[in-house]
Amino acid sequence: MIKLLKFVFYISVLLLIIISLYPGSLIGLLLYGDLSLQPNLVKNPFGTTINHFLAYFYISLLGFSLYLEKEKLNLMFRGLIFLSIFLEVFQFIVPNRSFQIGDLIGNIFGVVLAYFVIKIYLWFKRYG
Repeated sequence: MIKLLKFVFYISVLLLIIISLYPGSLIGLLLYGDLSLQPNLVKNPFGTTINHFLAYFYISLLGFSLYLEKEKLNLMFRGLIFLSIFLEVFQFIVPNRSFQIGDLIGNIFGVVLAYFVIKIYLWFKRYG
């Protein structure tokens, strides 16, 4: 089961990279037949920032839960923070994509919140 979850994690990261760096919205193309449309996963006043938060929260929570050892968990945290920054900043040079500070905040907040959820889980597992 762990091997399957690791496979899902790595495929999810790969899909995140592809979706983030593709010139246009692959999800918009799949849903609406239009590369220029960015769908909102949840109706909200923040636009697509919530999509970024949800994607990074999901991937981070999955990754952290697979690598619970302290060193691996901290390495995974740093790697996901780096990935979130790199992918958003790289959108400066990708055609039909743009850097958005709100999206970067959503990315980082998703990683940080997932990290704290896992830390709380580990605390309860140890002391609870």
